[in-house]
Amino acid sequence: MKVQELVEKLNLKVLSGKKGLDREIEGCYVSDLLSDVMGNADAGNIWITLQTHKNVMAVASLKELACIILVKDFAPNEDTINQSNEEEIPILQTSMETFEVTGRVYEIIKSENLKI
Repeated sequence: MKVQELVEKLNLKVLSGKKGLDREIEGCYVSDLLSDVMGNADAGNIWITLQTHKNVMAVASLKELACIILVKDFAPNEDTINQSNEEEIPILQTSMETFEVTGRVYEIIKSENLKI
């Protein structure tokens, strides 16, 4: 499944990194602790978080993540947006709480037979 499909299924807002909407999604990881994501997320994962600073992009790039979903209408700062566009890793936004969006992503991934 492509990031663009996830955007459509969950009605997510694309904040940046639009050139990466064709990235393949391989699974999902949920954490607000950058070191946890660095140690445990897999390439191709969606990353669900409330973190918005530029270091998020460093981790996403290092781990070759498919995209980042920011919860509760959190918005990245300008440096983060610029880095997202350069790295072509989409930052997506939802008004949903972490629990709700994670549950919805889980159901989508499960129905697509992707790694959970």
